[in-house]
Amino acid sequence: MAHSSTIHETLTAVFQVRRFRTDICAGSSVADPAETGSPAPRSSARTELAVLLWERALDPQKDTWSLPGGRLRDTEDLDDSARRQLAEKVDVRELAHLEQLAVFSAPDRVPAPRRIASAYLGLVPLTADPKLPDDTTWHPVSALPTMSFDHGVVANHARTRLAAKLSYTNIAFALAPGTFTMSTLRAIYCAALGYDVDTTNLQRVLSRRKVITPTGETAAPGRAGGRPAALYRFSDTGIRVTDEFAALRPPT
Repeated sequence: MAHSSTIHETLTAVFQVRRFRTDICAGSSVADPAETGSPAPRSSARTELAVLLWERALDPQKDTWSLPGGRLRDTEDLDDSARRQLAEKVDVRELAHLEQLAVFSAPDRVPAPRRIASAYLGLVPLTADPKLPDDTTWHPVSALPTMSFDHGVVANHARTRLAAKLSYTNIAFALAPGTFTMSTLRAIYCAALGYDVDTTNLQRVLSRRKVITPTGETAAPGRAGGRPAALYRFSDTGIRVTDEFAALRPPT
């Protein structure tokens, strides 16, 4: 199919580690307590890597979910366009890291006119809580909704890039708070990697590579008491390669 013009757009897969509420109750199904007389379900939470999506209100592909992005302006470069789209469309300005991911240029990736997308990976720290528009929300990457066009492919490509870089760079600084306990950092790595990692081994590896540094302070004790946990920080707040041949592997 011939194209009389081509539009260049930016798309950004913005990730954050978040806690999602889960209803837990006895039995095989969850029912309304008011109707059954059963106790109200207990509330729990799970920590997962989430991606920021907005719901399309118009065709094409109405009611599907899109990554934030839009058309590149004549007066801006790609990085500026990606940051502008995030600020204007989903009110996200607290990116700790942004990098270009890949170019998606299949002729039929969207209906005409043809669009070429420069995709980005963006990371938001655990403690940030941007105010989102009503049509925008965080979704666990483990349970993506029906995605628009090729945006699911872009999101999965971004997650694969993030998981790889967690092994050989210090990129986790962009997901973590300024100071943290090792249990918090472990939860971030587990969520972003999609599998379990050992706290002691993680601390040993990151300390040997000089990725994290103890602050000399401790966290406030929890409800159960016990010995206060040591606080750490990342040695750098810019990305760097720490071991180009390293790989954080899932447990065997």
